Amino acid sequence: MEKDTVSQEAFEQVATEYETLMADIELVKANIAQTELRAPFDGIIGLRSVSEGAYVTQSTQIANLTKISPIKIGFPINERHSRDVREGTPIIFKVEGSDGMLREFQANVYAVESKIDMETRSLRVRALFPNTRGIILPGRSTSVEITKQEIVNALAIPSEAVIPEMGKNMVYLYRNGVAEPAEVILGLRTESRVQVLDGINLGDTLITSGVMQLRKGMKVTIDNLY
Repeated sequence: MEKDTVSQEAFEQVATEYETLMADIELVKANIAQTELRAPFDGIIGLRSVSEGAYVTQSTQIANLTKISPIKIGFPINERHSRDVREGTPIIFKVEGSDGMLREFQANVYAVESKIDMETRSLRVRALFPNTRGIILPGRSTSVEITKQEIVNALAIPSEAVIPEMGKNMVYLYRNGVAEPAEVILGLRTESRVQVLDGINLGDTLITSGVMQLRKGMKVTIDNLY
């Protein structure tokens, strides 16, 4: 049976030409790859800083690429609260919406600085928010609340209902159509509320507006019950 054969020299020449062609193809692919920009993460591209066809180098800023999911919330806390925050601590941060109303979101601390800033006497903290729907743009300003202590079934009232009076804390209750004063013992405070340890009970009707004009036994008409 006859077979088509070539010399070893011819075979090696063809193999060399093939390897040369493959090397040229890889070079072209590498040159094409250099014309593409690839980021190490997904995000949203902002405004372009260069025009199409412009010559760029590695130091040229073409556009900003922003990662929006998740986002990081960085904030300082006073040094006296440094023991209250650790990895996993939940926080609530508030962002103003387009209607001017504050929206509350919950995040969790994922990193805490290892030392106190000597100039500001504060500790840097970072929290992470999933932001899966992209509703918060990075760079927004925010206020942060941290729960230092949680008390189950605590009785809290609006702070404006409390009247300091000669070393006592007084509130007015609505009973049988008139205002009745009651001394209260207060506990923890927040920006808008204060914990009541003793003096009123669950179910009492508390008067929260116009309290500075009230007197014992004064008749009261209530529009909204608290």
